[in-house]
Amino acid sequence: MEAVILILGLLFVAFVALGIYVSVKAIGAAKRGVDRTITQARRTVEDTTLRAKSYGQPGVAGELAQLRLTLRTSMRATQEALQTGVAEDASLSESLGLFQRLSVHGRELDEELKRLEREPDRATVASLLPGLKQRTQRITHSAESLRWAARDRARRFADDDLAALNTQIDVEAGALRHWTVEEPAESSAGADARTDGPAGAGAGACPGGDGRAWNAPVGEEGPEALTARDPRGQTGYPWQKAARPETTN
Repeated sequence: MEAVILILGLLFVAFVALGIYVSVKAIGAAKRGVDRTITQARRTVEDTTLRAKSYGQPGVAGELAQLRLTLRTSMRATQEALQTGVAEDASLSESLGLFQRLSVHGRELDEELKRLEREPDRATVASLLPGLKQRTQRITHSAESLRWAARDRARRFADDDLAALNTQIDVEAGALRHWTVEEPAESSAGADARTDGPAGAGAGACPGGDGRAWNAPVGEEGPEALTARDPRGQTGYPWQKAARPETTN
């Protein structure tokens, strides 16, 4: 009885621990989902605000907003392309590592541009704009180089796979149409058979029509090839019409 109680107690403790573990995992997953949603919403709001500033505010503020928007758009597109491609092509892991190093410089530049948006001294900010534009172009150019290289690599693999598939399909289509290869041999064999038949043998028949060859001795029976055949007994291809029997008037 004590053993049964002990087993039941252990089972109860195990079920409670399992329930707590599952609850913690579910809460963690829900929290991560909420964080992703909040991050996505914040990112969308920031991009919309930057786009509105770049078009609505002239001067230094609009140029800073345009630089931030260009930087964020390029970096995000490259990140998505590399993360999607590395799942199918492991060789892109090195490119992803290079992009992570590039992202450090991108975040530093984005933070600097964000601070300069709140800078009241617009003259100083305007003097810094050429250098900021150059840094933005260098970072976005590197990001675009990685992104397009990854896309070109994926496209090349797709083209090679499509070419190999087309070759296999052509081979299979040729195998399915095997009669197109065998038909000329069969046609030549049929032509030889028709040449050796009654038409070819009749060339040596007597022009008098007595059914004997010129060199056949008188009184001997002629060759079988000179004997007239019954048209109804001839066999041909299935698509040929049957020969009509001769009628006498």
